[in-house]
Amino acid sequence: MSPSVPPVQDLFSPSAPPDLERFNALKRDLQAHGHRYYVLDDPQIPDAEYDRLFQQLQAIEAQHPEWVTPDSPTQRVGGRPLDAFTSVRHAVPMLSIRTETDTEASGAQNFDTRVRRELGLDESAPAVVYVAEPKFDGLAMSLRYEHGVLVQAATRGDGEMGEDVTQNIRTIGQIPLRLPRDVPPVLEVRGEVYMRRDDFEALNAAQRERGLKTFVNTRNAAAGAVRQLDSSIAAQRPLSFFAYGLGDVTPVDSGGPEFDTHSELLNTLKLWGFPVSALVQTAQGATELVAYYQSIGEQRDGLGFDIDGVVYKVNSRELQRQMGFVTREPRWAVAHKFPAQEQLTTVLGIEVQVGRTGKLTPVAKLAPVFVGGVTVTNATLHNEDEARRKDVRVGDTVVVRRAGDVIPEVVSVLLDKRVADAPQFTMPRECPVCGSAAVREEDEADYRCTGGLFCSAQRKQAILHFAQRRAVEIEGLGDKLVDQLVDAKVIHTLPDLYRLGLTALASLDRMADKSAQNIVAALDKSKQTTLPRFLFGLGIRHVGEATAKALAKHFGQLDTLMDAPLEQLLEVDDVGPIVAQSLRTFFDQPHNREVVEQLRACGVVWPEGPPAPVTVKPLSGKTFVITGTLPTMGRDEAKDLIEAAGGKVAGSVSKKTNYLVAGAEAGSKLAKAQELGVTVLDEDGLHALLEPYS
Repeated sequence: MSPSVPPVQDLFSPSAPPDLERFNALKRDLQAHGHRYYVLDDPQIPDAEYDRLFQQLQAIEAQHPEWVTPDSPTQRVGGRPLDAFTSVRHAVPMLSIRTETDTEASGAQNFDTRVRRELGLDESAPAVVYVAEPKFDGLAMSLRYEHGVLVQAATRGDGEMGEDVTQNIRTIGQIPLRLPRDVPPVLEVRGEVYMRRDDFEALNAAQRERGLKTFVNTRNAAAGAVRQLDSSIAAQRPLSFFAYGLGDVTPVDSGGPEFDTHSELLNTLKLWGFPVSALVQTAQGATELVAYYQSIGEQRDGLGFDIDGVVYKVNSRELQRQMGFVTREPRWAVAHKFPAQEQLTTVLGIEVQVGRTGKLTPVAKLAPVFVGGVTVTNATLHNEDEARRKDVRVGDTVVVRRAGDVIPEVVSVLLDKRVADAPQFTMPRECPVCGSAAVREEDEADYRCTGGLFCSAQRKQAILHFAQRRAVEIEGLGDKLVDQLVDAKVIHTLPDLYRLGLTALASLDRMADKSAQNIVAALDKSKQTTLPRFLFGLGIRHVGEATAKALAKHFGQLDTLMDAPLEQLLEVDDVGPIVAQSLRTFFDQPHNREVVEQLRACGVVWPEGPPAPVTVKPLSGKTFVITGTLPTMGRDEAKDLIEAAGGKVAGSVSKKTNYLVAGAEAGSKLAKAQELGVTVLDEDGLHALLEPYS
């Protein structure tokens, strides 16, 4: 029900001098009018009247600054510019949701099948009830209210730590600054900050008029606004918000709310004044999930905002608790992506780029084309085999797709439009950056430069990787500065970063004394890190954030890890033969150990502790490959079962594969496994292998 808005008395009339009671009434009325305008899209009064009342409030607060409170409508304009954002630890982690990779309607059926199996429901059991909602293409946000007042807004960050962006979030009219009196003392509302398409187009038009850079897509524009250090600039960029869940909240036994279903939770959020998408629906069973997926897909282009799929959640909160989580992802929810959008364009050239690990990647340079919400000018060809399989040549007309709405790739070539005598692409056998030999290892699809840190491309990328926010985090050390430092031969290895002085920095182009001081301060701050961040920052091949955390937890100390034999490395969760060998190869190189010791000598430190208790799982060290269609379970479910028993699941069959799990239409992987003598299991065979350990 829409809030009732009583007529507002003119506080400036001679008969009504402003007092605190009437001031608070004016504030409440403006809040109600704002809710009708921003959330309900049903304004009751003209804009001019709202402006008049708002000016009244401003005038009273100027007379009585002691009456100003954080929830006043006047406080949405932003505060003083910040020097930097403060890190925030989420009281309840902002977890990710598993992505259903099947972009057909059958992906919804796959999820329903997994849920029913997880709950032990047979065919005679009633359909599971779900909540289906759009997957908004914006920025996840956590809003913390204490005693009904917004006290903090934080980005998702890495799920555990985010950034305090309260000043900027206060500028969003859809987000209430004060909640009704019946809300719990502590309430964290989770949702998505986004930018409407019409607001995005208007913003870009204004940017063009001022001769400023335009934004690529709505998500980038929203993220840029949220991360403005000057909230007055953020206030000029129109943002919107949808709520979809809760984080930290007062427990039920302390007077907090109790919700039997997710839909009840969403309805309560609406009553408390939060915008909830009108596209949210309940759905019974797979049939209605499929219908919802198809319906939203048909509406996608006509919506006022960008989405990249839909999200399904089990509606019953009790069933959610029963299903629990796996690898910090809820078993009871899934993100079901839409098929990637495709467009035609022309290949202008093929360049070979050199990555941080020396990997050579062919990249098609394209005539600009708008695909999936962004203008695409480059598309990966992945490797030589893929480029030849698709037979992409300069001058070709190609189909470009934004795979997963993230990475543009060339899907196919229109051969009837091929330019005559266009040469076939061949990967160079020398690094295009440093001239070192480019080699392709056995069972590898990629060519890699052998130049190591001698190769400036690798050197630059290694430094940028080490300095990024998710690694050691050296604020202000960006691409252009690293380019200068490496090109001028100021930096050759990572420890050289911590030997930089003001003089060396200040001598660089466009580097003022203040900027140089900031870099030195950032370097000094970065010396205090954590073992997972440091491990990830070293750029060891195949060692991502999750693996670095698992290694740090398992060994506790870096020296123990560096000396660990393969057998011990394979005991670590998330470490298989390939990762273990990569770790041993890295730490067996004297120059890599020297880098570690020099970084320590430069003052880079982290807390260390005892190793975690070792639990050897039955399938530790065993590598599986899954292919074909299994009779009763999806590949993701089979993978979860294998990994729970300590096994590792790879994408391709090699001499290191121990088992191939094959279903219907297994194809070439089955043939290769038979050729190599790999043990082949069907679904029953997999269950039989796992049964003693279940």
